[in-house]
Amino acid sequence: MFDKNYKIDDLMGFDEKYVLPTYARTKIRFSYGQNAKLYTPCSREFIDFGSGIGVCSVGHGNEKLADSIAQQARDLLHLSNLYLIEPQALLAKKLIELCGYDMRVFFSNSGAEANECAIKIARKFGEKDGKMDRYKIVTLESSFHGRTISTLKATGQDKMHVHFAPFPDGFLRAKDIDDIYNVVDSKTCAVLIELIQGEGGISPMDKQKVQELAKFLKEKNILLMVDEVQSGIYRTGEIFASKVYGITPDVISTAKGLGGGVPIGATLCGLKNIFEPGDHGSTFGGNFLSSRAGLCVLEILENEYNSGALAKIIDLFHHYLDGMVSDFPLLFEKKVGIGLMCGLVAKNANIQKNVISTAFEEGLLILKSGKNVVRFLPPLTISEKEVCEGFTRLKNACQKL
Repeated sequence: MFDKNYKIDDLMGFDEKYVLPTYARTKIRFSYGQNAKLYTPCSREFIDFGSGIGVCSVGHGNEKLADSIAQQARDLLHLSNLYLIEPQALLAKKLIELCGYDMRVFFSNSGAEANECAIKIARKFGEKDGKMDRYKIVTLESSFHGRTISTLKATGQDKMHVHFAPFPDGFLRAKDIDDIYNVVDSKTCAVLIELIQGEGGISPMDKQKVQELAKFLKEKNILLMVDEVQSGIYRTGEIFASKVYGITPDVISTAKGLGGGVPIGATLCGLKNIFEPGDHGSTFGGNFLSSRAGLCVLEILENEYNSGALAKIIDLFHHYLDGMVSDFPLLFEKKVGIGLMCGLVAKNANIQKNVISTAFEEGLLILKSGKNVVRFLPPLTISEKEVCEGFTRLKNACQKL
């Protein structure tokens, strides 16, 4: 139960004293939420255009999800993966049915873990006669794949590598999709890309170039692995961005929106027999609670998709984004992104910072991406009224700049 007796200064003090300082926290606390709205203990209202960095896909306080989680908690929270876990099997089945890819699924607890699994798949794929043959994995400049030691090395941002060397060998970096052809060699087993770079400026790749790359890699027997940790689970308007791009990856990693706030990651793999018992595993991955949450989230979002509600809200959101570019040409250059993974390119980093902070003062939560992009990742269930109110607050903020 939320304890309203603690003052925010007390809680900030506890946080500073007992929690490792890995986050630059904003001095605010929220006590409850309703879809795209969040409330402080003193009932101050915020519109949430960030959804916990793309996690709260079905909004805050979703009754259907809460009921599903509560019922599962009363029955079983967790058992070892040595036993059959009903909701895990059903969730895997649902994911494959929705995406239409001929794959199997491994469940973990986060996006980084989902990418770790992908890396292990690639390494085993490149093995020959029990010996390391092809082991190199190509990733892109400005990419983000996680914070574990290997996914950090896969991340194409040098600033994030400071202090943490030495890193595992076998990762190569390409400047962009065109440069991949120059970087791959006879020792390359896989290419790992984001179709839309979430931390790299909400930069969608060119569809034709992606399709040409997929064809090239298939001819070279090199795995195409797509990181859909942020872009997956209907964030782009389809179950996966890979469907938008018309490709069939060998491996897809996803997480964030799958559990609606309950930690869960998933790695979908077309190499259905690449792993044997003991090759990989997870204590908590795909347990009763997280799998049940994932099933409920997919049911909710499938209904949003099939009814046309998701497409309608995406169109409305982009209408307002276009309006922001037109109304504030001194602040924004253009709109970027796909679906509800979108952004506004600010004229510079200072404008980006000021837009985000001033929007916060107006009661709107938005995010940053890259050097100068204002990022939007609202709940996929956001209402038209909440979209309208959120952009009213954003306009009020921009008028002050």
